[in-house]
Order: sequence, then C-alpha cells, then structure tokens
Amino acid sequence: MPVFHPTPAELEPIERASRDELQALQLQRLQWTLQHAYEHVPHYRQAFDAAGVHPSACRSLADLARFPFTAKADLRANYPFGMCAVPRERVVRVHASSGTTGKSTVVAYTQGDIDRWADLVARSIRAAGGRRGDMVQVSYGYGLFTGGLGAHYGAEKLGCTVIPMGGGQTEKQVQLIEDFRPDILMVTPSYMQVIIEEFRRQGKDPSAMSVSVGIFGAEPWTEAMRADIEGSAGLKAVDIYGLSEVMGPGVASECVETQDGPVIWEDHFYPEIIDPHTGEVLPDGSEGELVFTTLTKEALPVIRYRTRDLTRLLPPTARSMRRMGKIVGRSDDMLIIRGVNLFPTQVEELVLQHSALSGHYQLVVSREGALDEVVVRCELLPAFAAADRAVAAREVQQRIKTMIGVSCRVEVLEPNGIERSVGKARRVIDQRPR
Repeated sequence: MPVFHPTPAELEPIERASRDELQALQLQRLQWTLQHAYEHVPHYRQAFDAAGVHPSACRSLADLARFPFTAKADLRANYPFGMCAVPRERVVRVHASSGTTGKSTVVAYTQGDIDRWADLVARSIRAAGGRRGDMVQVSYGYGLFTGGLGAHYGAEKLGCTVIPMGGGQTEKQVQLIEDFRPDILMVTPSYMQVIIEEFRRQGKDPSAMSVSVGIFGAEPWTEAMRADIEGSAGLKAVDIYGLSEVMGPGVASECVETQDGPVIWEDHFYPEIIDPHTGEVLPDGSEGELVFTTLTKEALPVIRYRTRDLTRLLPPTARSMRRMGKIVGRSDDMLIIRGVNLFPTQVEELVLQHSALSGHYQLVVSREGALDEVVVRCELLPAFAAADRAVAAREVQQRIKTMIGVSCRVEVLEPNGIERSVGKARRVIDQRPR
C-alpha cells in the first residue's frame, strides 16, 4: 500500500509555521472569539460576568484559564438557537447530536463556517494521504449527524470524486467498493469491521479491495483495532477526530506518514487538558479531559467546551501543531466496578488480543444489591465457529482480571452474535436502575 509523504509545497504555511507564529495567530483569534461571544450570546455575557472576567482580560493564551467552561447542558438549556452569535437568517445549515442521553445539542453554521469546515476536512484527507482526483467513499451517516456531510464537503474541496454512500446497506457498500474501486473509505471503525466481515461472508478477500486508506472516526478505537483492520483489509488506518458541538469531523486528524495521533488544527481550535474533577489546567503530556475553544466559528462559538474525552496533548511531529493521544475513555462513561475504574476501550484491547474472537463486544452493566456487576459479551470469528466458547470465555475473564483488576463474567457468543450498528457501536448496555 502506498504511503504519501507530502512535500513542503503541498502543506499550508500554517502547517509548518513556528510555534511563535502559531501562538500569535491563536491569541489574535481567541481575543476576537471571546469578544464575539460576549457581545452576541447572552449565555456567555452572563457566564463571563458571573466569573468576573471580561474579554479584555485575555492578554495571553494562559489567560483563557480564567474564563468559565461550557458544558453540553449549557447547549441543551439554550436549545435550539440560544447560543447563536449571529442572526438566524445568517445561518445556512444546522446539525444536531443524536440526543440519546437527553435533548439534542444543535450547532449552527454560517456560510463562512461551512467553507472553513470544508477546508479543514480537505486538510485532514490530504494529511491521510488523499490527493486531488482520488475517489472517496463516504460511509458515515448523512443528515443531522455531522459525519457524512462534513466528510463529503471536505473531499469535494480537495478535488476528490465522492461516492456519497452513507451508512448501512453493507452488501451495497461492498458492491460499490468492488465496482467503483475507491482509494479512500471514510467510516466508523466498528462499521469497517462489519464491511470486512461482509467481504468474507461473500467468500471474498477483504485485503484485495482497492481502498488504500481508511479514515476512521466518530468513536474511540484502540491500536489493537487499527492493527486488526489494517491486517484484514490491507490498508492504512488513520484517525480523524471531531465532535458536533465544536464543528464536526476535522477538528484533528492523523498524518499517514507517522500515524502517531491526530494533529489538532490549532489555528482553528485551542486545546486544553484539565483535571476533570478540579478543572485545573494540566501541562502537556498529562492525561485528563480535553477542552476546546473555537477560534474562527461565527455562528456558534464555544468557549472552553468540556468534551469529556480523556486523552493527552503530545508535541508536534509531522506538522507544527500538537497532537492528541488515543482517547482512553470518557470522564462520563467511565464505569466504576467495585472501586476499579473500567473503560470499554480497555476491554476492547483484550478481546482483540484473543485470536478466536472478533472485535465486536458489549458490556452489560447491572446492579445486584449495592454492587455493580459487569458481563462482557463477545463473539467468535467465523473461522473459529467450532471453538470451545467456555474455554475462550475463561481466558478473556482471566485477562481482564489480571490486566484491569475487575472480576466479571464473560459470555462468548457464536459468530455474529453481537448486535451490529451502521454508525457508532453500542458498547455499553446499562441496566442499572436510574
């Protein structure tokens, strides 16, 4: 599979700027954003006043720590357009979260916001090895979800040929891959595993597909899953990061030549890592909760948005901007089982290490009396359909106990026994009483 190494001429000047140049631009844009939000969003005026800070108090990037956080609850409380900083008539598009954990969070875009978003996704696809003329199959969901249209506009902006497939219809996904022979596939990593399974179900070799680069996002995934997908599909797997409340896909994206974590496009998004319990800003390299402030959003600027994603800020490598480490979990989906912290991605890594098991799994959480119980449900690969499921379950159970320190029950199901999703996989089924 080819690996693209961009020449300096292919990079935007800001991608190779000095740290001083980048920080000067960040400060200029941050000061504008704080003033824009204060003047035009009643929520931010009230929040800044309550915290005793004014946009004029931001004289350095470090001064941002004096300003209050924004949480998902703030966006919900101002549903649908209360956080907009421009008249509704200037909004050319809205997107919204799924609302699975409450009322949807609505995000609005001016035409300038849409153009910048397309530029950043185009930059992300180029970082992944894409070039003008490549064919890109977009298998993220279209509609209110930001993935499909965000990827679509970015691929077109780069000059690629777009196949707007959307999610689902797995047999059709495989047919289009074989008929159109795309170079790049943009999809969730868990659904990529479903596509690989469909190739095998049809008696075809997934490693023979035309796709040389997979751009995977919308859910956390591990290095073990990367190795599994690359080994099965014969492609380079790169990570793209985004969230609808900040923009959508393209907030950060991995470079194919290094595959060492998504580069945060710091000219548009200012990142911080905080202690999720105290809110204190932590130094680069420390693990904590990722916080973003938008620097160029017109319709819906967000100040110090708490993503709940747990990660680290890493030094620049392939580009002049900092990277983010793999997301190890979320501060709000961490399970505490008998005093031990447990993240679904920890279980995923151990399941993928077992040669007889697929990468699909679920954690079923219940409560017996005062204690929480976890059942890990996973499944055999078709090639190991005759394997002893009880033996495999004991092996995974022992690994979880040894590596994570949690006692749990493991159920190994027959091949395809885990529910499939065409978007984000449902990893945790919480049956505890509310």
